[in-house]
Amino acid sequence: MWVLSGFADEIDPDPEVQAQVLDGLGIRYVELRSAWDVNVLDLTDEQVAEVKRILDAHGIGVSSIGSPLGKVNVTDDFDAHLRRTDRAIEVARVLGAPYIRVFSFFLTADQRPEDHRDEVVRRMGAMAERAAAGGVVLLHENEKEIFGDVPERVHDLVTAVGSPALRLAWDAANYVQCGVVPFPEAYALLRPYTDYVQVKDAVLASGEVVPAGEGDGRLRDTVRALADDGYEGFVSMEPHLSSAHHLGGFSGPENFVRATKAFTAILDAEGVPYR
Repeated sequence: MWVLSGFADEIDPDPEVQAQVLDGLGIRYVELRSAWDVNVLDLTDEQVAEVKRILDAHGIGVSSIGSPLGKVNVTDDFDAHLRRTDRAIEVARVLGAPYIRVFSFFLTADQRPEDHRDEVVRRMGAMAERAAAGGVVLLHENEKEIFGDVPERVHDLVTAVGSPALRLAWDAANYVQCGVVPFPEAYALLRPYTDYVQVKDAVLASGEVVPAGEGDGRLRDTVRALADDGYEGFVSMEPHLSSAHHLGGFSGPENFVRATKAFTAILDAEGVPYR
């Protein structure tokens, strides 16, 4: 059984509005990235408790903390970033989230990935150690302009760290925006380490984000392959249909519903059970 989730802050900044739209879609999980236009790691304890109260009232759980961990330059202060990691682990504990989304550090145009590879591995390994001690799993999301932006470096990273507390989130659109058609080559390389799927698609020629199945991310083929592999886990809607920036994106209620229905239509066509 596949389990639908989503970055509900793409619906509206207000968690109550988010929950109402999720109710209408039958989605019972959320990937918490922000609330009231405040990043999840900057929410106060009282705000985290209020988010939990709202979600509990709607019977909605948290599949993952959609943190910005690793979205700093590879040379930025890492001790401060470890403190942010500890905060993410604490928020995950309070909300009952098994996963925390992370990234593998921005590189500028003059910072060659090979020159910073060992430092990225060291940092990600330290974060994974904290996660393991806290009973959660980090999910590395491939993203533009970070070390792990293309499949070969993602594979190098996850195998070099070699921790069960560092796994992968699959984001087809982000690969397309890096000039990579992710199926089948990237899929074959990374499937053994992939425990989570983020759902958005993109057009190779322009980088434009589009609903699932309308771009070059080979979402239909990927869904079929995942089903054949026996995938059971979260599939998280991240439509980005109205705007996107380095910390997230926005779609609005109508576009979020549109994106979700485009993806569930693929699941229905492939005979994949979901809830």
